[in-house]
Amino acid sequence: MDYVYVFITGGVICVIGQLLMDGTKMTPAHVLVLFVVSGAILEGLGIYQLIVDFGKSGATVPLPGFGYSLAKGAIEAAKTDGLMGAFGGGMKATAPGVSVAVIFGYAIALVFSPKTKK
Repeated sequence: MDYVYVFITGGVICVIGQLLMDGTKMTPAHVLVLFVVSGAILEGLGIYQLIVDFGKSGATVPLPGFGYSLAKGAIEAAKTDGLMGAFGGGMKATAPGVSVAVIFGYAIALVFSPKTKK
């Protein structure tokens, strides 16, 4: 059943994003920012952890999951290191994912030599 919950959670997040792009004048960049910020706000309110407990990677892999990770890292670091921990905790929590994205993006660009759209 875990696979079903992951699929449902990730699918609902994607449907919300698609509806926002189709039904409003929001661009993909607007939806990206909205999802990251909403994930951080929902984690700050203690709501996103409930979604993660239900949907597991279906909730942590999409864009709201990045905001969740930023906020969770900042909250945990603030508890141990105070105000300075709040500023660095989010970056520390998300650095591995960002690093992997940059490294693999660069490697794929080298292998496939991407071209700009005309």
